[in-house]
Amino acid sequence: MRSRNVVLVLVLVRPGRVHGSARGVGGPVTLTTVILQTRPGFFLSFEGGEGVGKSTQARLLGEWLRAELGREVVLTREPGGTTLGMELRNAVLHGEDLDARTEALLYAADRAHHVHALVRPSLARGAVVITDRYLDSSVAYQGDGRDLGAAEVEQLSLWATEGLLPDLTVLLDLDPLVGLTRLTGDPDRLERAGDAFHARTRQAFLDRAAADPGRWRVLDAARGIDEIQAEVRAAVGSALGARLGAGA
Repeated sequence: MRSRNVVLVLVLVRPGRVHGSARGVGGPVTLTTVILQTRPGFFLSFEGGEGVGKSTQARLLGEWLRAELGREVVLTREPGGTTLGMELRNAVLHGEDLDARTEALLYAADRAHHVHALVRPSLARGAVVITDRYLDSSVAYQGDGRDLGAAEVEQLSLWATEGLLPDLTVLLDLDPLVGLTRLTGDPDRLERAGDAFHARTRQAFLDRAAADPGRWRVLDAARGIDEIQAEVRAAVGSALGARLGAGA
C-alpha cells in the first residue's frame, strides 16, 4: 500500500486559552504542525495483446491529463522504462532465444527496478503514472502463454514490486489474429510465439479482468482510436474523482 502524499506546514500561533485561563496576546509563540494532503498519485496500466494500440492510447491519455486536468504525467513501459530496463528489453525481446523461466525472471528484474526507480517516486510526488504493460502481462504471457503457472508468476511479480498494483487497468481486447496484422517491422520473440500462444494470453487477460472488475476496464480495441480514447478518459476521470473524493 502506498503512503499518502503530504506536505508539512509549520504555522506560528499565539496560544489563546489553556485550561480555561486567558493568556496575554504577548505570550510565548509556539509552533503548530498542520498536515495538508496534496493530490494523490494515480497508477494506471494498459494491457492487451500485440497490436491492440496500448502505446497510442497511453500517449493520448497523457496529453489529455496534462492539458485538461493539469496533472503531472509519467509515461512509461515494461520492459524498458529505465536505462537498465532498455538493456533487459533488448535481451528478452531481441536477444537469443531464452527458456521460459529465464524469460520470466528477466521481466521480474525489470519490473522490480522500474517500480523502485521510477514508479514509486513518481506516485509519491502526486504524478499520474501510465505504463504500457505491467505485471498482468507477465501472468498472461509467461504464466499462461509459456505454461509456467499463473499463480507462480504472479507471486514472483508481487514480490518484485512489494505488492504494488495499479489503481486502474485498461484491457484493450482484440482478436490476436487481427492484432498481429497491425504490426510492422521484424517480429520480436513474443510476437512470433504462435497463434496458440497468443490465444492463451488473450484468454488469460480476460479471465483476470473478470476476476477483479473493480480494477479492470475491458474495451473493444477493434473500434476507432477516438472512440476508444473517449471511453478511456471516462474511466480514468471517474477513477481519479473517486480517489480524490475518498481522500486517498
